[in-house]
Amino acid sequence: MVRLDKIYTRAGDAGQTRLSTGEPVEKYHPRVAAYGTVDEVNAALGAAALHAEADMLGAIRRIQNDLFDLGADLATPDRGKAMDWDPLRIIAAQVARLEREIDAMNVDLAPLDSFILPGGTALAVHLHIARTLTRRAERMISDLASLDTEPVSDEARAYINRLSDWLFVAGRVANENGILDVKWVPGANR
Repeated sequence: MVRLDKIYTRAGDAGQTRLSTGEPVEKYHPRVAAYGTVDEVNAALGAAALHAEADMLGAIRRIQNDLFDLGADLATPDRGKAMDWDPLRIIAAQVARLEREIDAMNVDLAPLDSFILPGGTALAVHLHIARTLTRRAERMISDLASLDTEPVSDEARAYINRLSDWLFVAGRVANENGILDVKWVPGANR
């Protein structure tokens, strides 16, 4: 379990931080940017949770917890060296759970006949904001993984990809199963 006795350390004042491995890196390092953007997703989901009830609220809270797991995974690169502790990693079961939930939510949704705009209910809007941040996190994680010296697990990459799909479908559910979806009308304002 994590224990934080002191919130500020002054260690980052010069623009550096440490990964979970203890390795010092610049605060703009792609790995820090990736897990920092995952944290932004988590904060956006915290705002979405203010508008959620019952099953949706429970799912959002589970995902927020998973996002801390993902942040821990990204903050602990597997460089093939033995560690004194078992690093927390995203596992295939977390990805599979998102897929099951997407499939279950999608059952009552009409197929799309247009792209939809972020809108509708307050919950849907917050889920769409979280979705766009998730897409940014995915781009940053993919960029990180493209570097030969920066390993990222397949499960971490799959989780963030599946999460954006989950958030899209959840946004439609939050719009009364798509009834309140705001459809894009190409060229409507020409």
